[in-house]
Amino acid sequence: MNNTTVRLSKLMSEKGLCSRREADRYIEKGLVLVNGEVIDTLGTKVNPNADIELKHIAQKEQSHKLTILLNKPLGIVSCLPEKGYQAAVELLKEKNRDKAYKTKLKLPSYLPKIAVAGRLDINSKGLLVLTQDGRVAKKLIQDKGLTEKEYLVRVSESVTETQLKLLRHGLSLDEKALLPAVVEQIDTHFLRFVLTEGKKRQIRRMCELVRLKVNSIKRVRIGKITLGKLKEGQWRFLESSECF
Repeated sequence: MNNTTVRLSKLMSEKGLCSRREADRYIEKGLVLVNGEVIDTLGTKVNPNADIELKHIAQKEQSHKLTILLNKPLGIVSCLPEKGYQAAVELLKEKNRDKAYKTKLKLPSYLPKIAVAGRLDINSKGLLVLTQDGRVAKKLIQDKGLTEKEYLVRVSESVTETQLKLLRHGLSLDEKALLPAVVEQIDTHFLRFVLTEGKKRQIRRMCELVRLKVNSIKRVRIGKITLGKLKEGQWRFLESSECF
């Protein structure tokens, strides 16, 4: 018989019900049921196989959390900008919304607690996710190695088979071996990368290790979500029927 127990908030996060921070808040408010009983004490440990349910008010709150897809241009900073630079969140205005995507969702005048889930550096462009949903943030940031991210990369030099082999597997960053990657040559100076981890400036640093200079990086897919026809500088809502 397995007597192992786990902290309730941690288990709720692992089950994808919400983030750990949200779980603690729901527990304190008495909005969490474990095997049909309300649990309102922080730090409570439960059986990993316990039946966990959020009360309706918490479920409703979760369903109202927005996730936004932005085609980030060059020169825009994903998170807190340095002086003189524009942050991605500043592009989330009605005038920049892609009208081709029909939706009943509306952009509020104020977006509290919306965070970038998977940054793009200032010199890279493409698909950027901003979310209020802790479940989305956890999947894209914390569950490393599970969500693919696809990039189109242009380099200055001609790429050799030896360089491709190393880019696919065999490189280390920060004294740690990188996970295997999909790297395909599209043409002489154009590569397609598919990564399942997101170290800072990873593609640029990988290319530096094999003596390739990166000219441009564009992220075109995260998990099942593609950039599609979303124009540069425009955004749209992630619909309830879509998932990463």
